[in-house]
Amino acid sequence: MNNFNSICVFCGSSDAVHADYKLAAHQMGVILVKNNISLIYGGGKTGLMGAVADGVIENGGKAIGVIIPSMNTEALAQEGLSRMEVEPSMHARKARMHELSDAFIALPGGFGTLDELFETLTWKQIGEHSKPVGLLDVKGYYQSLLKMIEHFDKEGFIFSEHRKEIISKTDPTELLEAMSKHVHSDEAVKKWMRQE
Repeated sequence: MNNFNSICVFCGSSDAVHADYKLAAHQMGVILVKNNISLIYGGGKTGLMGAVADGVIENGGKAIGVIIPSMNTEALAQEGLSRMEVEPSMHARKARMHELSDAFIALPGGFGTLDELFETLTWKQIGEHSKPVGLLDVKGYYQSLLKMIEHFDKEGFIFSEHRKEIISKTDPTELLEAMSKHVHSDEAVKKWMRQE
């Protein structure tokens, strides 16, 4: 099943969330280790970010954090990572996480998670990368967003091929399996960029 060396996980850093979200993030980390996949993420130790990193670290996996200087503090930065990289800005941080990753998964999160997710989807839409993008839909968290994306499609703001590129599952193992079968739509990129 595994054809990924590393996966970037986008997720929330808030601790004020239901325990089920943190549990799912921890489980995602465990599943990455079981599949010999390195975690690439934002380097934090709070919320789901900390939980997914703990799942990897506690099971002997490889976890690489990419963080900005203002967040690289004792209160926010995860300890025990395989490596922590410090980038000068959020733009550089996201670019570095993309560079290090073979695929992307968004767990529940807020503005930052959605920013990362949609930038990744936008880059995929215009052909900047062909890597799979998945959602771990814990407790139906992403159902409203998926309906909104269907609305984008219905109203003509994206192509159906772009909507179908988003792989959503409730189980991390099933999500990885579906992502491993991903086939990037070069035709959709060409059509969107008016190349044919």
